[in-house]
Amino acid sequence: MGAGGSPRTGGCAGPSAACHHGGVDSDGSTTSDVSGAATVTELIGVYHAEGTLRGELRYWIGARLGRAHCALCDITHGTFKEKESWRSCTADLPVPFLTYHLDDRPADVRAATERSSPAVLARTAVGVHALLGPAELERLDGDPQRLAEAIVGAVHAVGLGWPEAER
Repeated sequence: MGAGGSPRTGGCAGPSAACHHGGVDSDGSTTSDVSGAATVTELIGVYHAEGTLRGELRYWIGARLGRAHCALCDITHGTFKEKESWRSCTADLPVPFLTYHLDDRPADVRAATERSSPAVLARTAVGVHALLGPAELERLDGDPQRLAEAIVGAVHAVGLGWPEAER
């Protein structure tokens, strides 16, 4: 967020661009099941990997050998660290973007992503809503800018909204 609570503008999509919500089907696509407008308070990304040292090493080695894959990891991280372009995009979003691994998800996030990860969810006052599943994330080809645009489009498509800037 920018000064005074207003969204930053710049390199990535903001809330005026296009958004999608619902559940994540077993085939990795999302379904829309939200009616009415609800305000997004945070975005949540769930990696298809465990966050322990052992899990991180297993994923890193598996990814290099072609045995493990996480489209969200490809979007947010390079070979060894978080992408600068990802940090720039998250700074431009109007709400915080939190990330979890399979082994450290809160209960509501676990329930929403139990059968399908990676995924991006939106939290509102009434719960979490799936925005993007594995299939949608895969189509973004590791590009943080495209993820930001897809999130904005998904939020709009499922009838959710962004918080208004403080006046």
